[in-house]
Amino acid sequence: MLRGGSASGETPKVVIVGAGFGGLSAAKGLKRANVAITLIDKRNHHLFQPLLYQVATAGLSPSDIAWPIRQIFANQKNVRVVLGDVRAIDRDSRVVHTEQAVYPYDYLVVATGARHSYFGQDAWEPYAPGLKRIIDAVEIRKRVLVAFERAETADDPGEQRRHLTFLIIGGGPTGVEIAGAIAELSRYALARDFRRIDPSAAKIILAEAGTRLLSAFPPALSDYTKQALERLGVEISLGERVVIDEDRGAFIGNRHLACATMVWAAGVQVPRVAKWFDVEADRSGRVPVQPDLSLPGHPEILVIGDAAKVSWKGGAVPGIAPAAKQGGRYAAHVIRSRIESAPDPGPFHYKHQGNLATIGRHAAVVDFGRLRFKGWFAWWLWGLAHIYFLIGVRAPMIVATQWFWSYLTYGKGARLITGIMPLFERPSSRKDDVAT
Repeated sequence: MLRGGSASGETPKVVIVGAGFGGLSAAKGLKRANVAITLIDKRNHHLFQPLLYQVATAGLSPSDIAWPIRQIFANQKNVRVVLGDVRAIDRDSRVVHTEQAVYPYDYLVVATGARHSYFGQDAWEPYAPGLKRIIDAVEIRKRVLVAFERAETADDPGEQRRHLTFLIIGGGPTGVEIAGAIAELSRYALARDFRRIDPSAAKIILAEAGTRLLSAFPPALSDYTKQALERLGVEISLGERVVIDEDRGAFIGNRHLACATMVWAAGVQVPRVAKWFDVEADRSGRVPVQPDLSLPGHPEILVIGDAAKVSWKGGAVPGIAPAAKQGGRYAAHVIRSRIESAPDPGPFHYKHQGNLATIGRHAAVVDFGRLRFKGWFAWWLWGLAHIYFLIGVRAPMIVATQWFWSYLTYGKGARLITGIMPLFERPSSRKDDVAT
C-alpha cells in the first residue's frame, strides 16, 4: 500500500473522475493536502440534481442550479480541472485514458454518478426522457410547454386531450416532485395564459409499478403523498407496469393512454465503471467495494457515491447526495492518512440524514427516522435543506428569493421554449452523458 508520497518521489497524483457531490467533496477534502489533483468531468459545470425538476417545470433557470467547476476551484491551487470523457482505466499502469490524453495517478477516486435506466428498453428514451442532466430538464420543459401550445391550436378534441395528458413513470421522489410541479404549473401559473383551452383541465398521471409511492419512506408518509397529489388533481396508478408504444403513446397495464408528453423517473444505472475495472456489478451497475470504499485488490482506487455498492442495514447505501458527499469526504481522509503515514480512518460508516420529498405548494414529506413530518412544516424544512446544500454564496439567495416570489404570486419563471420539434418525433440519438 502506497504511503508517504508518490512511488516516483514526486507530489502524489490524485485523479478524481466526476464532479458531482462525491467528486467535489473529495477534492475539497484534499485542499490542504500535498497532492496534485486532476478533476475530470464530461461537463464544465457541477449540477445540483435535486432541483432539476424545478428547471423541468419552469420554476428555475439552469444557471440557478449549476456552477462552472473551474469557478468552484478557482482558489484551490492544487486542483486542475479537465473537460474530458474517460474511455478506459489501466489499473496496472495506473493511468486514466480520456479521448484526448492520459492522466497517471497514485490514487484514483471514481465518482461518476448515475443516469436513468429503462430496464432494457432503451428505445423508449426518445419518448420518455429521464431527468439527470440540464439537457434533460430543458428538453422536458420544452415538451411540457409545447404541449399546452399545441393544445391551444388543436381543433380536434381528441388531439387536444392528447396534448393535455402528461404521464410520469416512476413513483419515487423525482416522479412525485415532477407530477406535483406540472399539476401546479397547469392550475396556477398557466391559468390565465391561454384563450381556447383551460390549462387546469390537464390530466397528469403518475404511474408506479409498486404498491405505493415513495417506497423508501414509511407507509404513512406514502399514503399522505398519494392523498396530497390527488388533491392537486394528479391521477395515481399503482401496481401496473407501463409499456411505451412509439406510435400510440403508452399502456398502463392493459389500458391505452394517448399522451403527448411522458417523463421517465423509474430507475437509475451506473454505466461503464464495471467495464473499466472488469468486475461484476449489481443489476444497477454499482461496483462492490471494500469497507474503506476501495476496489478489491486495489487500495489506491476508491469508488464512491452512486457508483459504489456499499453495504448498509441489510441493503446498500442509497444513491443520494448526502451519501455521495460523505463518501467524498471519507475518500479524502483515506488518501490524506496514507500520504501522511497516519493511521487509517477505519471503515466507512454512512450516517443517514433522512429522506425528503416535496409534493407541491405547502406539501412535502420528511423522514428523519424517529422524527417524521408532513405538510406545511415539512415543505419549509425541505426548502431550507436544499438551499443550505446549494454550492456557492450568491446562488442560494437567488433561489430563495425566486421561491418566495413564486410562493406569494403563484407564478413561475423561465417559461422559455427553445428548439421546438414535433412531439413524439424521434430526436437524434445522444451519447451517454454521465459525469465522467
